[in-house]
Amino acid sequence: MLKFTKDHEWLRVDGDVATVGITQYAQEQLGDLVFVELPALGRQLETGAAAAVVESVKAASDVYAPVSGEVTQVNESAVSEPGLVNSDPMGNGWLFKMKIADPAQVEGLMDEGAYQALIG
Repeated sequence: MLKFTKDHEWLRVDGDVATVGITQYAQEQLGDLVFVELPALGRQLETGAAAAVVESVKAASDVYAPVSGEVTQVNESAVSEPGLVNSDPMGNGWLFKMKIADPAQVEGLMDEGAYQALIG
């Protein structure tokens, strides 16, 4: 299941684990990324808390936790090669994975149609 936030994060939910990244729209707005900072493994995140940072030559932007949970994996490839987030933001450019604390929070997020209407 794919969901989106108003802050341009996406999450792909598989059971109780969410893979999180920024949307195609977000990376286009930022431009070429030069730096990615990811959360520490085991970090407990609350919905809406700043979890990661993506930085381009023109701006730095926080990436917010779309739901509450614990960081279980980070994408070291995105750190060593920030351009992955530009070239494949919803694939190999994912940022982190988290164990979802409350699955009901996922239901409050936008589906792809609602997100497209937001940015449309």
